[in-house]
Amino acid sequence: MNSNLTRCISSFIIVLAVPVIASAQGPFVPGSIAPDPGEQKHLSNIRELTNGGENAEAYFSADSKRLIFQSTRDDRTCDQQYIMNVDGSSAHRVSNGKGKTTCGYFMDGDRRIFYASSQAVDTACTPRPDPSKGYVWRLDPYDIYTANPDGSHTRRLTNYGVYTAEGVLSPDGKHIVFTSLKGGDLDIYTMNVDGTNVKQLTHQVGYDGGPWWSPDGKQIVYRAFHPTDPKDLSDYKTLLAQRLIRPNKMELWLMNADGSNQRQITHLGGANFGPSWTPDGKKIVFSSNYHTDPKLGNFDIFLINPDGTHIEQITTNATFDGFPMFSPDGKKFVWASNRHTKNPHETNVFIADWRN
Repeated sequence: MNSNLTRCISSFIIVLAVPVIASAQGPFVPGSIAPDPGEQKHLSNIRELTNGGENAEAYFSADSKRLIFQSTRDDRTCDQQYIMNVDGSSAHRVSNGKGKTTCGYFMDGDRRIFYASSQAVDTACTPRPDPSKGYVWRLDPYDIYTANPDGSHTRRLTNYGVYTAEGVLSPDGKHIVFTSLKGGDLDIYTMNVDGTNVKQLTHQVGYDGGPWWSPDGKQIVYRAFHPTDPKDLSDYKTLLAQRLIRPNKMELWLMNADGSNQRQITHLGGANFGPSWTPDGKKIVFSSNYHTDPKLGNFDIFLINPDGTHIEQITTNATFDGFPMFSPDGKKFVWASNRHTKNPHETNVFIADWRN
């Protein structure tokens, strides 16, 4: 597992538009990969869409034809945003190459995209955390930007100067749910797609993040760590003051779209993250290491009912599998994995046909 595990103003601020820059990674033709034992029930015709570097958080366009994802290709040391077709072709950069980016998503009927970027605070790559602190995420000073799918006409949507990312568009296309440190703690907010009407949904001390709307727009699933033990709470606050978080304890939570009826739906232990939904809204898909030794970095993808019952394992590869998403039409399944790599630091994007 690598660093990829890291997902307001009343009017837009215009930022210099940039042209599309084609990937310099070189031609790569995706090929079929056999599913691991135990994966055949739901996954078939697995294809690797990227080849080398760190590639993750690939999310479908509304028409199921394209993916927006983050990558360290083109000799860069931190993530930029790219778009490619679902067959892996025509990958091109759509962020301007400045700073670090994360959590891209399509909006406005696929006529626009949005993503988080640190470019306003630092145009260079933000430094990686001190290894002596163990495995921690750095809470980079992201704000959310929108752009055309070719990277042009970029506009700044939020203006907080602290970690503001993990945005997902509501099914009706009117709202964005996101995570921000703007209030001093890591909480979940919603806003209109123009950045207005910001509402805070979570208030409990600890990390609330990775929010994702249900297909009907009535609920939001998210990951959370609410430390109650005095030592855990002290450690959390100490790291937060340094703009860091240790993500080794997270459970899935569910709430109504207005923030009401917040309830924990998993009690698995370990790190449970990256939740999204099946297109029919009957299941939640997520990644977890609860079933194995956390030190091994072996995350797999699971399905679970919204009430926390009936967990089903989807992937079985002995490496990292995470960031799952179904295509809106329910025919495809995309995720990021360390499987089938040439070196242990690579993460690639994979897609498969979904079997019910």
